[in-house]
Amino acid sequence: MKKLFLLSLMLMMPVFAQASGGPSIQLDSIQADVTDKASLQRGMQTYVNYCLGCHTAQYQRYIRAAEDLHIPEELVTEHLIFSDQKIGEQMTSAMDPKLAAQWFGAPPPDLTNEVNLRGADWVYTYLRSFYADDSRPYGVNNVVYPAVGMPNVLAELQGVQSKTCGEVAKFDDHGAAVIDSLTGEPITEQSCEVFSVAEGTGNMTPAQFDATIYDLTNFMAYMSKPYKSDSQRIGLWAILFCLMMTVLFYFLKKEFWRDVH
Repeated sequence: MKKLFLLSLMLMMPVFAQASGGPSIQLDSIQADVTDKASLQRGMQTYVNYCLGCHTAQYQRYIRAAEDLHIPEELVTEHLIFSDQKIGEQMTSAMDPKLAAQWFGAPPPDLTNEVNLRGADWVYTYLRSFYADDSRPYGVNNVVYPAVGMPNVLAELQGVQSKTCGEVAKFDDHGAAVIDSLTGEPITEQSCEVFSVAEGTGNMTPAQFDATIYDLTNFMAYMSKPYKSDSQRIGLWAILFCLMMTVLFYFLKKEFWRDVH
């Protein structure tokens, strides 16, 4: 038993290391809702217009999205497929991976399972956390993913953000202010998580942009588990079936054992 416990701990160490790596960022919390078809439809439109040019979704087919999101096939073909692809094909980018590697340093990752990998909160916060940084090749950086290697393709909607830094009180793991033992004064640290949008640089208000990013993240959450709605529906019927059979077997057992007792 002890050996089994140690083996399990060793196997989990890479997971702990990955979870603890990278900067500590307070992520914005959202609740993805794959039953909101209107949100998913808007999210798919945003994904096709702003993401699919570089990022493939090779494990998602247009036809499956059309059926799940209740979009007529002719509308998908006319408004959401910009290449010579057929509606039954995967949502792949037309960008050459070799050229993409030259331009960005590495081919843009497939985003089908991005929410499974990082979580909806991470994706939502990341997409809203680009800011102007002249030191970077594309003039932008990201608080959630420092030294990001992609441009802010959503800048025309959001506008140009700037990072504002300031001194804030430092707190320990229990939420208490950390006090300098020598001076007795609270210890401060630099915080750079506050943003301001340059007026007139975006086509959307902050509230509209947040709603757009929610829809986009919601669609990506759907792509990561397109079977979720079916699983929930089938699971409910499976539970009801098990409960019904439990009652049936209970009375059947009483009938079998009636003469014995």
